[in-house]
Amino acid sequence: MNRRAPWSFLLLFLTFPALAASPDGVVATSHPAASAAGARMLAAGGNAIDAAAAVQFALNVVEPQSSGIGGGGFMLVHIAKTGETVFVDSREKAPAAASADMFVSHGSPMAFPLASTSGLAVGVPGTLRGIEVALKQWGTMTLADTVAPAIELAEHGFRVNRFLAEDIVNDGDRTRIHPETAAIFRPGGVPLAEGDWLVQRDLAQTFRLIAAQGVDVFYEGPIADAIVQAQSRTRDALGPAGAGRMTLADLQGYRPAIRDPLIGQFRGWTLATMPPPSSGGLTLLQMLGLLKDFPIGDASQGYGFGEPGTLHVMIEAMRLGFADRAAWLGDGDTVSIPVGGLLHPAYLAQRAASIHPDRRMATPDAGDPRPWQRESFSIPPRTTRMREESPHTTHFSIIDRWGNVVSYTSTIEHTWGSGITVPRYGFLLNNELTDFNFVPAHDSASGNPGANDVGPGKRPRSSMAPTLLLRDGKPVAAYGSPGGATIINSVFNVTLNLLAHGMTLQQAIDAPRVSVTHATGMVSCEGVSDPTSTGIGTTVQDVLRAQGHAIAGAEGTDGCTATIGSVQAVAVDLATGTHRGAADSRREGTVIRVPR
Repeated sequence: MNRRAPWSFLLLFLTFPALAASPDGVVATSHPAASAAGARMLAAGGNAIDAAAAVQFALNVVEPQSSGIGGGGFMLVHIAKTGETVFVDSREKAPAAASADMFVSHGSPMAFPLASTSGLAVGVPGTLRGIEVALKQWGTMTLADTVAPAIELAEHGFRVNRFLAEDIVNDGDRTRIHPETAAIFRPGGVPLAEGDWLVQRDLAQTFRLIAAQGVDVFYEGPIADAIVQAQSRTRDALGPAGAGRMTLADLQGYRPAIRDPLIGQFRGWTLATMPPPSSGGLTLLQMLGLLKDFPIGDASQGYGFGEPGTLHVMIEAMRLGFADRAAWLGDGDTVSIPVGGLLHPAYLAQRAASIHPDRRMATPDAGDPRPWQRESFSIPPRTTRMREESPHTTHFSIIDRWGNVVSYTSTIEHTWGSGITVPRYGFLLNNELTDFNFVPAHDSASGNPGANDVGPGKRPRSSMAPTLLLRDGKPVAAYGSPGGATIINSVFNVTLNLLAHGMTLQQAIDAPRVSVTHATGMVSCEGVSDPTSTGIGTTVQDVLRAQGHAIAGAEGTDGCTATIGSVQAVAVDLATGTHRGAADSRREGTVIRVPR
């Protein structure tokens, strides 16, 4: 078999270390083959939107556990000619037959491992419709052009990397349960190992159909029939209640949304980030606002990078932000969200006053932003119980020679999504509906809106936060991360590293991160991800423990063993016009530049 794929010549553009400089096009993704697919579009004269479509299709092949056409995502698009920044929201939706109590069985919430691997968890996929809209509105190449590299990858195959191999082995049984998935990733019952060659001919044929007939071929006809049939599966322990509720009408009726960004300020910089139904952008801006009056970055006051004072207030800002997120955030198209109140400086100042400089605050409840909300808002806050979110998903960033920018986070939710591969078509279906509340939070007596309760046609709350950093209205950097709820904190860490600690883009990505995703939660933290950086050592950890923070391990031991996020970024040097890229070694981050 010829194992030299036709796209491999593009690796000549690959630049190590991951930071690359160019006045032309730059692609930063979590996998070299995906970066090569995007670079191929730029080399052929395409723009960042064309390249983004090619990258997303390629990622379906080489990172099938994280994203694909059976899922959805959020694409930030900045158009250089007009200065416009928008988001293409291709988040999955609940089917019309969905109900708030659909994950409740016999009065109790379903067990997550069962519910999330049944068809009940599958949302109506949006990725292809999102790509279609982006290409039609801002792209220059055809859908067939952009899917071509993925067809070649799926048909000719690629070598399984360490990350994919580990995700097959540590899959929570998701590549074992459904036979079509097992046949691809555990042939003969043996999990694929690093270095094995993976060919996906069914997926290649599906991509050929999309290239030849357009996106409609996915949303109606035989593929749509197969999707509906596949999501009708249930786990034996759940019985009929675990079967999916999606119909052909749900697929045919799916439409993405074009959204304006949320805009925030921090130390003279402007951030344009994702609005609801993602909680990512709003919670990011809240956390930055909570730290406005702390001297982050000033080592003389104990707020240098990695110092206990800095980490302490970052953790406290996360706890406050996630408390509000749990109560207030959901799909803004179906419930009212007090965005203005949550981001109002006076509200944030009130919340920040509860951060003590030397001790952990008591578990915070959600705040009440209603007094600062312009329109009438009568719903009182109430925290909703949350479950842990999967650390998987994928993110990439692209800038083209004209200065157009795409920063795109996409997902099938949990690692391997529902674990259901659509028979004969070779792609996995998401389990996105498990991002809704399993137990309805709506309470007419208290007025709780159930912002993230399941509802017909509703989008589940997300954490994705593709973000554009601007100075005087001009793009400076675009970045984002995978990681479930830790997405927000990865983007928060990188933003502070850039704007408060004065790091370069690559330094900001390489630096160890800290994360808390619940008001009561355990602190996750990293050691050294770059040999030249200073990790979060045991001495610092012990100071945080003494302040009351929950860090794994006893005093004097290293509890910072997490791996948090995978940030891929592009940037513009405003002084020279140079385009740069930076990729994250936490996955197989790869920057490719495309000379003019």
